[in-house]
Amino acid sequence: MSKIYFTDEHEWLSVDGDVATVGITNHAQEQLGDLVFVELPDVGTTLEQGDDGIVVESVKAASDVYAPASGEVVEVNGKLDEEPALVNAAAEGDGWLYKMKLSNADELEELMDAAGYKELIS
Repeated sequence: MSKIYFTDEHEWLSVDGDVATVGITNHAQEQLGDLVFVELPDVGTTLEQGDDGIVVESVKAASDVYAPASGEVVEVNGKLDEEPALVNAAAEGDGWLYKMKLSNADELEELMDAAGYKELIS
């Protein structure tokens, strides 16, 4: 069963074994507004926790999405090339951004659970 973590930069990750699915939270997509473009990393890219992982552009602004953990990108959500608004429709579901093979599972201890994130945004 996967475990969900959140960052104070409004990213979420769902960890199953040593692979994490990464996206932005529903709160983040609401703040950004309608997304018009998502710049995904290349498969094989190595990211360190806190790196600029990708850029999302909305009708309001462009925003960096930071890597919530360190690892190698193993898959990207290709649907977002044609349909970036999928992030708005299902930010914490089908609108995921990329999957990464984690290189340091200890970093997850620095992240929040759902209750902690809910408290952060309230």
